Amino acid sequence: MILVTGGAGFIGANFVLSWLRASDAEEVINLDKLTYAGNLANLSALQNDPRHIFIHGDIGDKDLVSKLLSDYHPRAIVNFAAESHVDRSIHGPAEFIQTNIVGTFNLLECARGYWAGLQRVDKERFRFHHISTDEVYGSLASSDPAFKETNSYGPNSPYSASKAASDHLVRAWFHTYGFPVVTTNCSNNYGPYHFPEKLIPLVILNALNGKPLPVYGDGQQIRDWLYVGDHCSAIREVLAKGILGETYNIGGWNEKANLEVVNIICQILDELRPRADGKPYADQITFVKDRPGHDRRYAIDASKIEKDLGWRPQETFDTGIRKTIQWYLDNPDWVQAVVTGSYRDWLEKQYLN
Repeated sequence: MILVTGGAGFIGANFVLSWLRASDAEEVINLDKLTYAGNLANLSALQNDPRHIFIHGDIGDKDLVSKLLSDYHPRAIVNFAAESHVDRSIHGPAEFIQTNIVGTFNLLECARGYWAGLQRVDKERFRFHHISTDEVYGSLASSDPAFKETNSYGPNSPYSASKAASDHLVRAWFHTYGFPVVTTNCSNNYGPYHFPEKLIPLVILNALNGKPLPVYGDGQQIRDWLYVGDHCSAIREVLAKGILGETYNIGGWNEKANLEVVNIICQILDELRPRADGKPYADQITFVKDRPGHDRRYAIDASKIEKDLGWRPQETFDTGIRKTIQWYLDNPDWVQAVVTGSYRDWLEKQYLN
């Protein structure tokens, strides 16, 4: 079996679901703190699946993590557990430091102690897969080449700085202790179960509810977009075939400006769920003050993982965004359950003040 941390969040839940859909999949121990973005409804399809064992807990709880490792003997850890929203990190960085840095340290130390006590064959088989982000590399100018694994780190937000620190810890545990790690840095994910504070689900849901579609600044911030199902398949490849100590960038080869993404969503919604008044959803676009330290461009060069492991994304942005929009249209109950009072308070604080 494997231990997945943060497996009730957006990417983690998609990974757990995709892992257990595989016919030869091992069992999953799923450890999640269930913060605002952790949602057991993401895993409702596994409610009666004995291969999925959910544990409510924190990666910073050394006693709990050590007990899980001792009780279940996983052959790998896949670490998704992280605070991940830049805007929230600007308003309250302390939780990002605690989870992303201190929590990763605690997880590494527990896992290192567990690994050291394994028998030779199990010890050689064990892997610690750390999930990170392209934001650790900083910002690119429009003419700069895309981020490669050899790029220097230059984080510009409390979130990206905390993830950069966790990446450095993982690297140090490999070089100092020989601890068997791999790290992946992904671009912006989108797809089912995405908590609706991020751009794509926020735009979809605000559009359907007749609310403004907030766009920071001039909307020309460029991101590389990766469909979450493709990200999950890449993680499986790296976990199976990745070289210990290596970093692999995972991208979708889909660079688009935020405003372009918003307009594409509006056009698809015009087709799939037209407004009652016949007007285009793009009429709801509203430009708001840019956030502090907003990186202008991210772009991932994912040629290393393709060359070394044979992985390449299957979805284009056009196919992936249509699947995503259709999922939100088909799952209003999930949306309703997520949109709580605390979520509405957060939107008001972030976009209306």
